Amino acid sequence: MLRIIIALFLASSLLNSSNLYAEEITLKYKHLDLNANLHLTEENGFNNILLITHGTLAHNGMEIIATWQELLADEGMSSLAINLSLGLDNRHGMYDCKTPHTHKHTDAIPEIAAWVDWLKTQGSQSIILAAHSRGGNQTAWYADTHSDPVIKGQILIAPQTWSEQYEAASYNKRYQHSLPDQLEKASQLAPDNMLTNTDFIYCEDTQVAASSFVNYYQANPRLDTPTLLSKTTLPTLVFSGSEDTIVADLFEKLETLNNDAVQSIQIEGADHFFRDLYMDEVTEHSLEFIEQL
Repeated sequence: MLRIIIALFLASSLLNSSNLYAEEITLKYKHLDLNANLHLTEENGFNNILLITHGTLAHNGMEIIATWQELLADEGMSSLAINLSLGLDNRHGMYDCKTPHTHKHTDAIPEIAAWVDWLKTQGSQSIILAAHSRGGNQTAWYADTHSDPVIKGQILIAPQTWSEQYEAASYNKRYQHSLPDQLEKASQLAPDNMLTNTDFIYCEDTQVAASSFVNYYQANPRLDTPTLLSKTTLPTLVFSGSEDTIVADLFEKLETLNNDAVQSIQIEGADHFFRDLYMDEVTEHSLEFIEQL
């Protein structure tokens, strides 16, 4: 039915002042409904489209994602911005820290795969993966573990970096107690046991499943996006912000990569969220990258 609606839209577009079709899409996934914001342009339709993933505990309506979709549409580029479920049915908006956490960092990978499969059923011939922050790591992880000729490239904005030492120091600075001690406690519990009064990601004094805490914090070099990109063969464009204090070491790590598949651009003045006119620069470089694929 959706493809029929889109076909009618494209056929009538010359009679309409707008060349954009926008709709929220839902997708059945296991026991959950996933949702995403679909922006289709007359120029590309489903054929050539970006699949965009948001950052930590965030959503597809946040400023950086919504702005990017609008700017892309203005240039004739279609996009699908997904909401990761984080274990919740038909989730919208920021994740409420009062809600018990049962989600895992790696849950995003099969959800991205489900949306790729959906786009393929709609006739997509060229999918460019795109993401911000933690979503950049999850997207690069998906690309590292899935090979599909329909995936033509990936664009990552301020993707997550990681080191065991930095993670422990950051946790201690934020919460004034030891991450290794908390990780050891979680590791000794049954996976479904809930840790109470626990500090987790950006949430103070929350509830989190032991397996979730371990999944987010256990030592794993795949949590470092530059490590994932060091051997990728997928054409990749990575943006860093010169004023980014959240992934402050991204530009330096990318500078040490010896991989011709990866292009790195630092946007002067941009912080982690690329507010104001910085997304215009991101969009301009992104379109140039896509034209080369």
